Amino acid sequence: MRRLDRYIIREFLRTFFIIFFSFAVVFIVIDVIDNLPRLLRAGATFDQGLLYYLLRIPYLVVLTSPVTVLLSGLFMMNSLAKHNETVAIRAAGISIKRAMLPLFGIGLLISISVAAMGEYLLPFAESTRSELYNVKIKGEQPEDQMLKARIHYQGTENDFYYFGFFDGYKNTLRVIDKTKIDFDTKQITERITAASAHWDGMKWVLQDCDIRRFVNGRQVYAKFYPSTDLAVINVEPQDFVRITKKTISLTFLELLDYIGRIQKLGEDASREIVDLHMKVSYPLTNLIVIFFFIPIATANIRSKGRGWIFMLGLLVCFSYLIVVRISQSFGYNNVISPVWAAWAPNLAFTLLGFVFLHKAEV
Repeated sequence: MRRLDRYIIREFLRTFFIIFFSFAVVFIVIDVIDNLPRLLRAGATFDQGLLYYLLRIPYLVVLTSPVTVLLSGLFMMNSLAKHNETVAIRAAGISIKRAMLPLFGIGLLISISVAAMGEYLLPFAESTRSELYNVKIKGEQPEDQMLKARIHYQGTENDFYYFGFFDGYKNTLRVIDKTKIDFDTKQITERITAASAHWDGMKWVLQDCDIRRFVNGRQVYAKFYPSTDLAVINVEPQDFVRITKKTISLTFLELLDYIGRIQKLGEDASREIVDLHMKVSYPLTNLIVIFFFIPIATANIRSKGRGWIFMLGLLVCFSYLIVVRISQSFGYNNVISPVWAAWAPNLAFTLLGFVFLHKAEV
């Protein structure tokens, strides 16, 4: 590795950690002012309060990492230009773009680290913090995930289910109604009702089951079963288990599994799909923002425009974060595709970043 590469990396990381710890102190102080009275009123001890704020650090890292990277780069580039170090670099026959190449490696490494933290550490920290506050400090009972009422579920063969109540502790269903529709004729072709059902480990066993079939709106078949194990319900007990965690508290695979469950039950999963893709797209912001601070290194020291470039870099970064949130809201409400909601800001600002990089002086 060249000495220049080591110098650029060292200066960037030094600035990065200074800004990060400054952010951490400000963030925690503000959070203490806002939430400490609430924690004390709830009966939190000193150890519980300390643990509560330590568990906020992973969220702080993930949330502020793009701004921290941008500010680190802007201050470092401004320092290089101010002390004529960029002039010395170019005088040695090295382009600014080549000199700053290690920063893209750092940006990629930070993106991977933030993604890994969001996948493993953040879900654990947020789940633990929620349990600490709600259960241990406030004394509430853990929210039950094994009970669900009024379930609507669309099957894969034009069949629609309604379950009055699901008990995950006993793996039982109550008040079952299955309706199969022929969309070509817009008529009901089959109707199955049952008072209850229990899971025997392989399939559902229905009690007091009534099966009726129709052709052209007329009933052609009717039979009552006091008990039957006919495979009329193609959903397993685990599909009914209601996950009450926030998506931030779920890993990528847990969230992917949850999306499959709620889609199988006929529910809208737009919000969850957006959050799933944001687990990958948001960490990449740390790489994208690097495009926006390199041009400041090429600004002439006597140029009054260097300050404007600094402000423009900040403006672009915060505009990017605002666009991310707006796009996220659009995806939540199905205004645009959930996948596009997560990735469109990255694509748009990456192209804009290449324009910034192209404008940088060689």
